[in-house]
Amino acid sequence: MAMSKKEVIAWLKLNADERGIAHWQKRPQQLDSYGIGLTRLRKFAKELGRDHRLARTLSKSNVYDAKIVGILVDDPKKMTREQAEEQVDQGLASGMLVHVFASCGAPLSKTPFAFEIARDWVDSNDPMRRRCGYSLLYELSKRNPKGMDDAYLLDRIKRIRESIHNEEMWVREAMNTALMGIGKRNAVLNAAAIEAAEAIGPVDIDYGDDNQCEPLDVLKHLRSDYLQEKFSRD
Repeated sequence: MAMSKKEVIAWLKLNADERGIAHWQKRPQQLDSYGIGLTRLRKFAKELGRDHRLARTLSKSNVYDAKIVGILVDDPKKMTREQAEEQVDQGLASGMLVHVFASCGAPLSKTPFAFEIARDWVDSNDPMRRRCGYSLLYELSKRNPKGMDDAYLLDRIKRIRESIHNEEMWVREAMNTALMGIGKRNAVLNAAAIEAAEAIGPVDIDYGDDNQCEPLDVLKHLRSDYLQEKFSRD
């Protein structure tokens, strides 16, 4: 269904979640929010369908929920690298939008330039770009984009192993996630990722006192019975 920015904001107001708003207000934020959960926002975005024009309009909103919807409804066929770079330069609300922008089935991962930009971002001097790059690399590990071969990924495993503990916290988290995704692709990458994860050891991530999240256990995932049985059959 086609909607304007005004109509999207009206829907968000109508579906505001007081509990979510209260949680949002516990910490200082750059944006306003109607406290709507990501699952519900995804469902709403799916109902809206692809709408590049609306996506670009919502990106200028000062409402977190509206920005999320804007990212989700964007059209990979119409997105440009310049647009993606601009979104990172705008700060992605200091990182709060990264998981939707660069992973979790993000439209960015479906663009023809996704691997090219991920490859450049992981080697960027900008921590936000490195975080987005590794998050995008995780998402791409589920696909087979042109140029992302085993040789590249083995080198990336090596770099993660060598540099992860010297990185900023949220970049470390994205690197850890990328390592897991890469290690799930095939037996060769799995063995290399397990060796790297063993050498890396625990990755320190502070999710805050009111968050129940725990750092990702990469080894647990890579050594799962399902994966090991799968690779033994290949």
